[in-house]
Amino acid sequence: MCGIFGYCNFLIEKSRGEIIDTLVEGLQTLGYKGYDSSGISIQGDELGSLNIYKQTGKVCNLKEEIALRSPNRDLPFITHCGIAHTRWATHGEVKRANCHPHNSDPSNQFVVIHNGVITNFNDLRVLLASKGHVFKSDTDTECIPKLFKHIYDISIQLGYNLDFHELTNLVLKELKGSYGLLCTSSHFPDEVIAARKGSPLAIGVKSKAKLKVDFVEVEYLDKKENYIDINMTSDRSNCSAGTSVEYDVCLRKSPPLRSRCLTDPSYDEDVFSTDHASSRELLSEGELPQPIEFYLSSDSSSLVQYTNKVLYLEDDDIAHIYDGEVHIHRSRNDHSDLPFRTIQTIESELLLLEKGSYDNSMQKEIYEQPETTENVMRGRIDVSTNRVILGGLEHWMFELRRARRIIMIACSASYHACLATRAIFEELTEKPIDVELASDFIDRSCCVFRDDVCIFVSQSGETTDTICALNYCLKKDAITVGVVNTAGSSISRFTHCGVHINAGPEKGATSTKSYTSQYIALVMIALCLSEDTASQIERRKEIIQGLTLIPKQIEEVFRLESAIIDLCDNELQDQESVLVLGRGFQYASALEGASKMKEVAYVHSEGVLAGELKHGVLALVDEVLPIIAFATRDSLFPKVVSSIEQIIARKGNPIIICNQGDKIWEQKKLQRNFVTLEVPQTVGCLQGVLNIIPLQLISYWLAVKRGIDVDSPTEPAKTATVQ
Repeated sequence: MCGIFGYCNFLIEKSRGEIIDTLVEGLQTLGYKGYDSSGISIQGDELGSLNIYKQTGKVCNLKEEIALRSPNRDLPFITHCGIAHTRWATHGEVKRANCHPHNSDPSNQFVVIHNGVITNFNDLRVLLASKGHVFKSDTDTECIPKLFKHIYDISIQLGYNLDFHELTNLVLKELKGSYGLLCTSSHFPDEVIAARKGSPLAIGVKSKAKLKVDFVEVEYLDKKENYIDINMTSDRSNCSAGTSVEYDVCLRKSPPLRSRCLTDPSYDEDVFSTDHASSRELLSEGELPQPIEFYLSSDSSSLVQYTNKVLYLEDDDIAHIYDGEVHIHRSRNDHSDLPFRTIQTIESELLLLEKGSYDNSMQKEIYEQPETTENVMRGRIDVSTNRVILGGLEHWMFELRRARRIIMIACSASYHACLATRAIFEELTEKPIDVELASDFIDRSCCVFRDDVCIFVSQSGETTDTICALNYCLKKDAITVGVVNTAGSSISRFTHCGVHINAGPEKGATSTKSYTSQYIALVMIALCLSEDTASQIERRKEIIQGLTLIPKQIEEVFRLESAIIDLCDNELQDQESVLVLGRGFQYASALEGASKMKEVAYVHSEGVLAGELKHGVLALVDEVLPIIAFATRDSLFPKVVSSIEQIIARKGNPIIICNQGDKIWEQKKLQRNFVTLEVPQTVGCLQGVLNIIPLQLISYWLAVKRGIDVDSPTEPAKTATVQ
């Protein structure tokens, strides 16, 4: 939800039209996250001025709005910074006033786009309104650009000309909550600020010249002798000297003025700032500045089409881009932090992001699952010895095996993957397994101990609640394991060890191929942890042999597509509510299948535990309500049959997902005509990988037949950037 994109060119001539097209194209690549409005900010006709264009609805509406206002597309820029945003409403309804970017005043002195939630925005609005600032939106974001202007105006009144990153540092000190934000200003032409706390941001670097270094050193603001500390409070006990003008201000020496260095030859920058970090200058062509482009995004997959060199910001980083350089600032030096940020090479292939012969990304990704399930196992399963080898866990295996308890923490589809594999973890490791929704885990401040292992599962590796839970567990000194699909993501960097699921970029708005890959990755982790348990040798062998057959069996499931299309045209046509029934390993399949129908087809759907039918659910059963029931063979099969018998006895018409050639359902269909979808049989703990495919296809075809854009639905968010 919510997408951030920015573009900066330095010494590379671009027309305004090209810059607009780049920003709009960047927003379109982020559209899969789901959004309800979009907007961009670019430089105006006058030097330093900023123009804002925004509109509700799809990006195509924004393009129409820009065309209607007819900016001069031929105006050339050698250096320019533009920012863009797709919004998913959190504060305030969907209307133009609430769209990003937001400005500080009618002249657009400061312009901000923002992901996340500012929890103290009401207090800031009250304060800023009392100082004469007028708010035009209902959002939490609008307080940020107005706070920029407020602090900037105060510093000017006091005669102190702050640098952009120093001003940003003072602003961020007053914000509570989470943010990933970009800021541009007419006071700092051709500069952009990127800041992150709990919401992902990445910077792509593109140049024809070779990069001199593959890292950027961190500069610490608390090392500067010259510093202005402007606080929103009235407490001045720590100030050696002060002046009160709306704020309390601690003044140490005159602040460094980068602009003064350019105009005053007698100005010695080294006297007033930290040592020059050569890593700021990324290019190697002598002493002269070289052409370079920067792309900023909340999702690194949107950068692949422009560059494969990416720098990931970490929480509390302030990135200041100007004059073809990147500066990373932090307010203080925490010795546990790395003193640099690595510029990484993204390995993703552009072809993986393209739809090819498929109608949309969701359809493509459903049909990629034979390949992606094989990829997650490639090189990790030795069939000859029935071993699973996970290199990412190898050096931590002793600590993982001696753990007292395993806690699996995730959101949405990743949570369902954890739930689907909980039973096999318990069976193989013989340890207590807790499965937690990340948001609830944080709210409850769960008990976590040093001898616990916490597994964090996320497709993007940037889910805000999951990252908050990770930080909580790290503070408790628990061992942390990441299961992610995105290399370089926050979870992959901050966990002690982990497994990459190798599913490739997932552009569809809802999780399909990453769910089945996470499922298999978690099963392989359970197999690894139980390798030294002699009593589980035969069970492990059975599961490993079953894993090797999964890709081919998924291909068999795709043969059901014509039957599923008929089902959507008949039994499920115009239905507004569906129940999905499962038990044991298939309860997670029921939850995930129901979630898919809600997310993609906008059909009210609930996953129901078959053992709980008698506690209220049976009261809903009639000949109209569709009920999809998982009735594949495992140890709980007789109990599932009993539950379905109760549905049939109440004139219900279940849609049964069963194994191929199952005689019981063939006989029952002779007595009562109902729909069956037959899938191949595999080991019980793996059956959910096959069973979920029909539900993915049902959700897809229901949405298509209702005219819904499956790649850009209204609400679902795989990378949740708000809490």
